[in-house]
Amino acid sequence: MNPILAINLPEVLAEVSAAFARYEDALVNNKVEVLDELFWNSPHTLRYGTTENLYGYAAIQAFRAGRPAQGLQRSLRKTVITTYGPDMATANVEFQRAGSAETGRQSQTWMRTLEGWRVVAAHVSLLA
Repeated sequence: MNPILAINLPEVLAEVSAAFARYEDALVNNKVEVLDELFWNSPHTLRYGTTENLYGYAAIQAFRAGRPAQGLQRSLRKTVITTYGPDMATANVEFQRAGSAETGRQSQTWMRTLEGWRVVAAHVSLLA
């Protein structure tokens, strides 16, 4: 199959969109067990946050366990999900936290694994 024709295959886009929606619900409702599930359990997984650089699943899991459970609500301003073939995807959003004027940005790289879709790399940053 020509790789260009494999961009945003409808069934793959639907799967990743559902996984992303599940992640977003878990994030704003502090469902730590779901967040842990949706990150790839690998030392190769990374997450760059607004104040931390986390290398490996164990570091990401420890961060989630210690993070405050309040102030997590946010609204998504723009979401762009793109799939590349049947097994890779990116999800990029602009968001705004409740009570804040700052715009946040979140990028995720998703990979299909034997367990399902998992985030293999993530980045979160804020614009002034």
